[in-house]
Amino acid sequence: MQKGKINVQTENIFPIIKKFLYSDHEIFLRELVSNAVDATQKLKTMASLGEYKGELGDPKIEIKVDKEAKTITVSDKGIGMTTEEVDKFINQIAFSSAEEWVSKYKSETEANPMIGHFGLGFYSSFMVASRVELHTKSYKKNSKGVLWTCDGTPEFSLEEKPKKTRGTDVILHIAEDSEEFLEESRISELLNKYCKFLPVEIIFGTEKETKKEKDEKGEEKEVTVEKPRLINNTRPAWTRKPTDLSEEDYKSFYRELYPMSFDEPLFHIHLNVDYPFELTGILYFPKVKQNFEVQRDKIQLYCNQVFVTDSVEGIVPDFLTLLHGVIDSPDIPLNVSRSFLQSDSSVKKISSHITKKVADKLEELFKNKREDFEAKWDDIKIFIEYGMISDEKFKERAKKFCLLKNTDNKFFTLDEYRDHIKTNQADKDKKIVHLYTTDQVAQHSAVEAAREKGYDVLVMETPIDSHFVNMLESEQEDVSFVRVDAEVADKLIKKEEEMPSKLSDEQKEKLKPLIENQLDQQSFQVAFENLSESDNPMIITQPEFMRRMKDMSAAGGMNYMGNLPDSYMLVVNANHPLVGKVVEESDEERRDKQIRQLIDLAMLAKNLLKGEQLTRFVKRSVDLF
Repeated sequence: MQKGKINVQTENIFPIIKKFLYSDHEIFLRELVSNAVDATQKLKTMASLGEYKGELGDPKIEIKVDKEAKTITVSDKGIGMTTEEVDKFINQIAFSSAEEWVSKYKSETEANPMIGHFGLGFYSSFMVASRVELHTKSYKKNSKGVLWTCDGTPEFSLEEKPKKTRGTDVILHIAEDSEEFLEESRISELLNKYCKFLPVEIIFGTEKETKKEKDEKGEEKEVTVEKPRLINNTRPAWTRKPTDLSEEDYKSFYRELYPMSFDEPLFHIHLNVDYPFELTGILYFPKVKQNFEVQRDKIQLYCNQVFVTDSVEGIVPDFLTLLHGVIDSPDIPLNVSRSFLQSDSSVKKISSHITKKVADKLEELFKNKREDFEAKWDDIKIFIEYGMISDEKFKERAKKFCLLKNTDNKFFTLDEYRDHIKTNQADKDKKIVHLYTTDQVAQHSAVEAAREKGYDVLVMETPIDSHFVNMLESEQEDVSFVRVDAEVADKLIKKEEEMPSKLSDEQKEKLKPLIENQLDQQSFQVAFENLSESDNPMIITQPEFMRRMKDMSAAGGMNYMGNLPDSYMLVVNANHPLVGKVVEESDEERRDKQIRQLIDLAMLAKNLLKGEQLTRFVKRSVDLF
C-alpha cells in the first residue's frame, strides 16, 4: 500500500475548497456526475477509434444513497484509472485528465464531448464528506483495481483492491454538517437540477412499472415490477438538428423544461453556432404578463449539457431575461461565480450574438408573416419595448418591426404611423402629436372626445409605456406623446385659432373661488377654457408631465413619487350654457348645489367619484326631479 501527501501548492487547499472555491456546496454532485460522464464519453471515443476493442455494454451512471452507512456512491462504467493515473490526476491537483485527453483527441471529441473537470472538480467532494474513497479499474488489459482514500487532509492512501468491473466508484462518507444530502428527495432534486440533460444515462433508485404478462393458463394479467429509475434525457431538443424537430417536438421540450407552465410559447429560436464560438440552445417567447418581473430567471445556462445557472441577469442583456429556454456553450466557464461570468469576454460575445439572433427572428417573422406577427403583438410588445429602452443595438434593429396599435386594433410601424397622422395631428409648432390611452375603459370619454375631433388614438397599456414614449420623444424632436385625458379634446393638439369666451374676466374671477371651495386643493387646480358649447361644462384632465413622471418612477421600481398625490386640472368650459346659468344664479344654496353637481359629473366621467361622494351625488340627482 502506498501512502503519501497530495501534491498541492498549500496545505490549506481543503478549507479553501470547502469555504471559498465553490459558492454552493450542493454542486459536489454535479462535479462527480460530470466526471463520470467524461469517463464514459472517453471510453466511447476509444471504442469508436478502435483503441478499445472490449465489450462497451450499456455504460450507465448510477447514484446510490445509503442512509444507514451515511454514504453516497457515484458509479460509472467508463474508462477507469490505473494506479499511475490516480497518482497523477487525483494526487497532483494541478493536472486535469480531461484537459490532457482533449488535447490528445481534440478532433475526435465532437461526437462525445468532454465536460471537463477531473482535478479540482473531484475535490468538491470534501465540501460534504469527511472521507472519500475512490475505487477504480482501468479499461486497459490486465488492469487491477485501485482504492484511493483520503479523510480531507493532504494525507492519502493508495492500494490495490480487486474490482470486478471496469470504471470508477466514488464513495462519499458524508460529514455531520451535510447529512441533508443523505435524503433521497434532496439527491433527486439535485440530479433534476444539474444532470437532467447529461448525455449519458443516469440511474437513481427505482420506480414501479405496470405491465401485462401471461400466466400459466395463457391469460393476461397486470404485474407491477420495479425497474431502475432513469433521471435524465440524454438527447434534449437543443442538441438535435432543427431539421429533425417538429413544432410539437419544440412544444414538448418546453413542457419538459417548465412542467408547471400552462401557457404554450408563442414561437422559438433554435441557436446553432460554431464560429467564432460554440453555442447551441432554444429560446422561447412566452406570453409576457403585465407584471414582467415574474417572467425572469427562466433561461437555463448549460456547459456541455451540465446545468450552470438559471440566474442569467447580467450575463445576457436584461430584456432577454424575459425569454425562456436553454443556452449551452462549452465556452461558458463551469466552476465560477456569477460575477465572474458577467465579466467573462466569451460570455459577453455570446450575449451580443443572442441579441442579434433574436432581432433576426423577429424581423423575419414581421416581414414574412406580418398578420401572424400582429396577432402576437400584445403578448410580445412589452419584451420589444423593454429591449429598445435598454439595449441600443437592439433598438436600431427593432425600429423596423416595432408596432403601434390604435383603438381600432390597426397596427402600424413607427414610420407608418407618423405618415398616418402627420397631416391631421400636427400642432401650431409643427410637432406631430401622438395621442394615447393607457386604459380604454377608464378613459373612454376622453378617447371618444378625441375621436370626435377626427384624431387617432394609440393604445399604450403596458407598465413601461411611459418610459417607451419618453425614449421616442427624445429621439425625434418633432414628435410628442400626449395622453387623451391630459387636456380637453380641443387643447390636446394646440392650433392657431382660439375661440372667444362667453364669460367675462370678472365673471371668471367670481366663479373660480366658488368652485375651489368644493375641491381638494392639494389635488385639483381650476382653469377656464373657451371650448365648444357641445363640450361638457366641466372636464377633469391630468397634466402629462407630472403624471408621466409618476408612472415612470413606479414602473422603474423606485416609486420615488409614490407619496405625491395625483395632480388634476378641473377645466371649466367658459362657453357652456350651464356654466353661464351658474354665474347668473342668485340663490347661493342652489348655485352651490349646481356647482357640486357639475364637479361630480366631471369626476364621474373620470372614474374618480367613489364612496360617500358618490352616494351624495346619487341622492342629489334624485332630488333635482
